[in-house]
Amino acid sequence: MRADLIQLVYLVAAVCFILGLKWLSSPRSARRGNQVAAIGMAIAIVATLVDRSVIDYTWIIAAALVGGSVGAVIARRVQMTAMPQLVALLNGLGGGAAALIAVSEYHAHGALGETSLGGVAAVSVMFSAIVGSISFAGSLVAFGKLQEILPGRPITWPGQKVLNALVAVAILALAVWAALAVDDPILWIAVVLALILGTAVVLPIGGADMPVVIAFLNACTGLAAAATGFALGNVLLIIAGMLVGASGTLLTQLMSKAMNRSLASVLFGAFGGGNAGGGSSAASGEALPVLEIGTADLAAQLVYARRVVIVPGYGLAVAQAQHPVRELADLLGARGVDVTFAIHPVAGRMPGHMNVLLAEADVPYDKLLEMEEANPDFPQTDVVLVIGANDVVNPAARDDPSSPLHGMPILEVDRAEHVVVFKRSMASGFAGVENLLFHDPKTRMLFGDARKSLTQLVQDVQDV
Repeated sequence: MRADLIQLVYLVAAVCFILGLKWLSSPRSARRGNQVAAIGMAIAIVATLVDRSVIDYTWIIAAALVGGSVGAVIARRVQMTAMPQLVALLNGLGGGAAALIAVSEYHAHGALGETSLGGVAAVSVMFSAIVGSISFAGSLVAFGKLQEILPGRPITWPGQKVLNALVAVAILALAVWAALAVDDPILWIAVVLALILGTAVVLPIGGADMPVVIAFLNACTGLAAAATGFALGNVLLIIAGMLVGASGTLLTQLMSKAMNRSLASVLFGAFGGGNAGGGSSAASGEALPVLEIGTADLAAQLVYARRVVIVPGYGLAVAQAQHPVRELADLLGARGVDVTFAIHPVAGRMPGHMNVLLAEADVPYDKLLEMEEANPDFPQTDVVLVIGANDVVNPAARDDPSSPLHGMPILEVDRAEHVVVFKRSMASGFAGVENLLFHDPKTRMLFGDARKSLTQLVQDVQDV
């Protein structure tokens, strides 16, 4: 009776997960989706704790207190700029947990040779242990790159791809060996090699590809968790893992499409930092002109504009400038200016980063335009404000076949009548590619901290 009740409660939790994921797909319902998914997780945890297979609650309570305390502190203190690396870290911990559970299950029941662990369970344990370990190590490297503990540029070495392939073959062979014979050390060797492979695969990936990498590793963690569910015979863990795996896979495809790059080129291309090219003039070393503008002149230009588009990027997040930019949009809107925000799919350091940042500042959802909606309107736009964005507005991606960015869809801000770029300096973006938009005759540069510049701009608009 209790077992049937637990399965029924698991079904309710699974419905909450599905509804939460559905609502998370829209900014309007994302908050509700997060809340419903959290309720589903709470229901699942309670149902699991009343399962009669739990013998001792001591370690469970201790782990819950420690983990809950750390999670509460992180949730209250983490800055929006640090959210991408937090997502990478939490994703890695999920993969590591799945791997440790798989190893524990293998140790407790033996493998196929002892017949106490069936064929499906044995395969599930091996998959979870290997993929979970790869996701754990790879996510930690992604965290290090985003946190700037590790260099954001690709880190490569001679024979890198061949060595990685050999390690992958060795892992597969050891996993088969461990599944056919009860031998804990063999599985541990496979896990160690998987950790090495996860590290070696992500190190050569540059910062520009981190949104794709985070989505891909998230999918790997979900699949590892689902495999753990098969090993444990836990239906809810299978459902939750498959939801994460499927959504992560779809998100990876969307991010790759947004960058016009295949997943293979992301994982094995060593692109995303250190290349200062991106234009024939830049490559030849010619000094290119840069035109600047002050906040007073920009304020006058904005007040008399008909249509203004704001393009946010990671620099806006770093400066914590989402609130003054919303105040600027409100002021211009009150004067009859049509103000919208154009969001590139890979703006920031993770998918949806800019949407969440602007939602925090209460920017109306109907003012947030996706790339496909925004691009046709740029030719009819009077002024575009590019705040902290770089690679996603680089015209070399469209016009220069020699650029590493070539083929990546961009926000075509250079088609607007005027472009103003808020930037601290002329440094290249995360991809390490110079942006010739900054030297376009219709572009003006507003150097300085974005928050301070926008605060002054708001004041100047009020004075016009």
